[in-house]
Amino acid sequence: MPGTNLTRDEAATRASLLDVTSYSIDLDLTTAPDRTTDTFGSTTSIAFTCREPGASTFADLVGATVHELTLNGVALDPATYVDSRIPLPDLQADNLLVVRADCTYSTSGEGLHRFVDPVDDRVYLYSQFEVPDARRVFTTFEQPDLKSVFTFRVTAPDHWKVVSNAPTPEPEPVGAGAAVWAFPPTKRMSTYITAVVAGEYHAVFDTYEGQFGEIPLGHYCRQSLVDHLDRDELVKITKQSFEFFEREFGYPYPFEKYDQLYVPEYNMGAMENAGCVTLRDEYLPRSRQPRSFYEFRCSVITHEMAHMWFGDLVTMKWWDDLWLNESFAEWACYWCEAEATEFTDAWTGFANARKQTGYRADQLPSTHPIAADNHDLEAVEVNFDMITYAKGASVLKQLVAWVGLEPFIAGLRQYFQDHAFGNTEFGDLLVALERSSGRELGSWAEEWLQTAGVNTLTPDFELDADGAYTRLAVRQTASADQPTLRRHRLGIGLYDEVANERGELRLVRRDYIEVDVEGESTDIKEAVGQKQPALLLLNDGDLAYAKIRLDERSLATVVGGLSRLDDSLARALVWGATWDMTRDAELSATDFVTLVLGNIGSETDAWGVTRIPAYAALAVNSYSAPAHRADLRLQWERGLRGLLDAAEPGSDSQLTFARSYAGAAHTDEALDALEALLDGSLVVEGLAVDDDLRWSLITALAARGRADDARVDEALAADNTISGQEHAAAARAAMPTAEAKETAWRLGMLEAGTPNETARSIVLSFMRSGQEEVLAPYVEKYLDLVDSTWERIGAHRGSVALEHFFPKPLASAELLEKVDAYLATSTANPGAVRYVREGRAEVARALAAQAKDAG
Repeated sequence: MPGTNLTRDEAATRASLLDVTSYSIDLDLTTAPDRTTDTFGSTTSIAFTCREPGASTFADLVGATVHELTLNGVALDPATYVDSRIPLPDLQADNLLVVRADCTYSTSGEGLHRFVDPVDDRVYLYSQFEVPDARRVFTTFEQPDLKSVFTFRVTAPDHWKVVSNAPTPEPEPVGAGAAVWAFPPTKRMSTYITAVVAGEYHAVFDTYEGQFGEIPLGHYCRQSLVDHLDRDELVKITKQSFEFFEREFGYPYPFEKYDQLYVPEYNMGAMENAGCVTLRDEYLPRSRQPRSFYEFRCSVITHEMAHMWFGDLVTMKWWDDLWLNESFAEWACYWCEAEATEFTDAWTGFANARKQTGYRADQLPSTHPIAADNHDLEAVEVNFDMITYAKGASVLKQLVAWVGLEPFIAGLRQYFQDHAFGNTEFGDLLVALERSSGRELGSWAEEWLQTAGVNTLTPDFELDADGAYTRLAVRQTASADQPTLRRHRLGIGLYDEVANERGELRLVRRDYIEVDVEGESTDIKEAVGQKQPALLLLNDGDLAYAKIRLDERSLATVVGGLSRLDDSLARALVWGATWDMTRDAELSATDFVTLVLGNIGSETDAWGVTRIPAYAALAVNSYSAPAHRADLRLQWERGLRGLLDAAEPGSDSQLTFARSYAGAAHTDEALDALEALLDGSLVVEGLAVDDDLRWSLITALAARGRADDARVDEALAADNTISGQEHAAAARAAMPTAEAKETAWRLGMLEAGTPNETARSIVLSFMRSGQEEVLAPYVEKYLDLVDSTWERIGAHRGSVALEHFFPKPLASAELLEKVDAYLATSTANPGAVRYVREGRAEVARALAAQAKDAG
C-alpha cells in the first residue's frame, strides 16, 4: 500500500492526465478555542480537466475523517478513501470533485499546527506544507507541477486574525462570535506554498514603494511577544531586500502583498509560502543575542524573499530539483545580505558557519549528489539536508565566479521571464545561463551536481637553498567512496609577517594568484621563484567548495598568531582548515584547542566568535584522548574563564564566552562561579543574567547534579512561557540521574503527543559527555526502537530523535560492534537507518581523532 508516499512516476502519470483549474477550500476553525476536539472542518472543491476521459486517478488527503465525496455530482462511497488516497474513477473531460471531511490539528509542526500560549491562554494556528503536507488540511493533488489558483474561505472566531496567500479581506460576521474570511483567488501556485495562519496574532503594517509599485507589508507575532517585535529593524531589512531583488532580478514581486508571521513551535527556520512567509518566533528574542543571531535572522528573511521568485514564481516540476530551490535561495540570501544590508561581511559568516555544515554532511555515509534522485517523497525527506542548502549554495557561488556575476544575473532574468508561474527542470536554467554566459555548462553540472563528496586540496612544493619555491602545485584528492576529482576556481594567498607602524607583527598578503585547478595535481607556475611565505592559504577568497590543508610552516604561523591576520574571510578559511584537519585526525584536538584559546579572543567576525568555541568544545569532549581528556577539559574551562574576564564589557565575545564557560564548567570552582552569577554575588561588568543566560546556567548546573527538579520548577514559575517550558525540559533532560533520563527518553522518543519543539529541546540536551554511566543503557534502547521511530512519532520528530539520541558520548569499539550488528539485520525505513549510519561514522571519526590526540 502506498500510504503517504508518492512516487515520481505516479506524479508524472497524474500530471500527464490532469490540469487543475481551481481549488475552493472552506475551513471551519471554530473548534480551535474549544480544545476538547482535535479536528477542524475541511471542505474542498477541485475543478480539473482530464486529457483522457474515462481514465482514473486519485486525490490526496491524510489523517482525515471523510463525510462526503462527490465527483461530477455523483456521490462516491466515503469508505473508498483508504490509505491517504481518494480514488477518482471514470473521469470526464471537465471534472468537479467535492470532499467534506474533518482533518486533525497537529502538534508536530506539520499540516495545521495548533498552539496555546501558556502566558495568556491565547490560541494560535499556522500551516506548514512543505514537502507534502497540504493534504493534511485539504484535499489536493499533492505535487508541485499541478499548479492552480486557490480560493480560501475560513470560518474562525471573529476576534482572530486570519492570513493566507491572497490579500486579507474584511471578515463577515456569521453569529455566535464567529466570522468568515472570504479570500480572493490566489495567483497560480503549487499546493506546498499555500498557507493559512489564524489566531489572536498581533499585527503591524507598512508599505514598500519600489520601482514596480507598492507592496503592502505585514508583520505578525503572538501577543506575548509584542514587546520583542523589533518592527523597525524587520521592516528595514524587508525593504532593503525588496529593493535589491527587484533591481537585480528585473522582475516585479509576483504576488499582491508580503506578510511575515512569526509563529511558535516551528520545525524550520522559515517557509516561503507565497506572500505569507512563516518564521520561527525565536527570531524575536526575549534576551540579548550576539550579532551572529541577527545576521542569521537577516539571512533567513532574505532567503525566503528570494524564494518568491525562485521557487514560487518559477517552481520545480518535481522534487528532484528541490536542491535548486534551496541552493539558489541560500546563495541569493548571502549575496543580498552582503550587498544591501549592514551585514556586509556575510560571506565570512557563511564560511565560518554555514559552509561547514555542508562539508560535514558531505563526509557522512548519507552523502548524495546535490541533484539527488528523489524517486519518491520518502527520498525527498532523506535528502532534504545541508547538502541541499550549504553545499548547493557553495557550488552556485563557484559557478558565479566561473561564468561571471553579470552573465549569471542576465540568465536569471531571462529564466524568470520565460517561465513565470510555470514549472521547470534544472535543464531550463542551464539553457538560460549558457546563453547569457556563452559557456558550456553541461559538463560542469555533471561533475558538481551529479556526484557526491568533497575534495581536499593540499599544497605540494619544493624549496631552494634560499627558501624560494622551485615548484608549487595543488594536489587534489578524494575519498575512496566518492572518488570524483573536479575543476575548481581557486585563489591562493601568500602572506608574510610584516611589522606595522607601531612595530606590531601582522600577517599581510604579499601576492594573490587565481587559477583553475583540475585533476590530481596542478602546477602554480606564478609562484616559482617567490620566497616561501609565513602562510600559504589555498582557496583565499573562498571561491571553491573544497577542504584545504595548511603546510607545516603555515600551521605553525597560525597557531602562534592567527589573530595577526586582519582579513576576516582569510581567518575564516584558516579556522575551517584547522577544524577540518582536527576532524580528519591530522591535527590533534589539543593543538586545535590551543589555537582557539590563543586566538578567539581577538576574532571580530560574529559567526567566528559564536561558532568556533563550539567546535573546540566538541574537540575537548569527543576528539581528545581519554587518557588526558581531564587535563584538556580543565585547560578549556580555565581558558574560557580567562577569556570571559578579559572580554570587553557588553561585547558579543563576552556573552559567547559566558555561555561557553557554562557549558564547560565541571570543577567545583567553576560550578560555584555559575551559582554566584545566578544569585548575583558574582557580577561581570556588562554581562546581564537575563532569561536565556539564566537557563544556560541552570542547565549547566543540572547537568553536573547541582540543580534538581525543585530548582527547575522555581525557575519555570518565574518564566512560565513556552520558551521557559522548553528550557526547563532541557534542564531536566540534562540531569545525570536514571530517573531524569528515563522521563526524558519517554517524552522525546516514545510519546507522539510531546510538542515538537519541547521534544527537540529534550533530545538535544540528553546525550552529554561525562554522563557515560547513566547513558549506557540507552545504547540497546536506541537500537531497539530505530525501526519503529518514524511510524511512532513522525518523520520530522523521528529524524531529530534518531540523530541526537545516538549515543556518541559512549564512543568505543564495542559501540561500533553493536551498531554494526543492528545494521546487518535492520529492515527499517531508509530515512531512519540513515541516522544510525551517520552516528556510527561520527563515532569512528572520534575514535580516529582520539588516537591522533594520544600521540
